[in-house]
Amino acid sequence: MPTDPIARHPSSRVEAEALAGELIGASIVIPAGGGLAHPVAGTIVDESLSTFTVRAPGRRRLLTIPKPGLLGALGLPRGEIPLRGELLRVRPEDRTKRLLAGGPRRFR
Repeated sequence: MPTDPIARHPSSRVEAEALAGELIGASIVIPAGGGLAHPVAGTIVDESLSTFTVRAPGRRRLLTIPKPGLLGALGLPRGEIPLRGELLRVRPEDRTKRLLAGGPRRFR
């Protein structure tokens, strides 16, 4: 588990509130690197503990993108915010508790 506090917490309260909400339907942009051979841009259609499922325009198949090591940007109604996959490696239904309330000590 990383000890770097930047990898585990949003940089601002506004970012935490945005990430604590629903991410399905949000646009996502991920540059190449970190295990991805090509950049990915699309819409999140599903999310699990460790992955995002993304629909990219012009592709028939959905892409499954692992969250560990993921860096990119999310387009939400409040604006574009940076995305760090390690921060979101939590069950989607528990994200609100962990990001807004600080969650159990082991997740800080």
